[in-house]
Amino acid sequence: VDSARASMVSAEARKESRGAHDRADHQARDDANWLKHTLWYKDGDRLEYKPVHMKPLTARTIEPKVRTY
Repeated sequence: VDSARASMVSAEARKESRGAHDRADHQARDDANWLKHTLWYKDGDRLEYKPVHMKPLTARTIEPKVRTY
C-alpha cells in the first residue's frame, strides 16, 4: 500500500509525461523542471527532490592495462 501511495502522490505532482508516466493533461517531457529524482516520505505524505547527475561525481577513469596475477 505504501508503494502505491508513493507512486500516486509523486505521479500527481509531476506535470509532464516521461516513459511509462503518461499524463493526458501534460503530454510533453519537461527536462527543465522534472529531470530530478522524486522522493516520497510517508510521514506527512510529502515529496522532496534530488538532482539527477548525468556524469559520475567521484569515479576516476581507469585506463586499460595488461592484467598481472
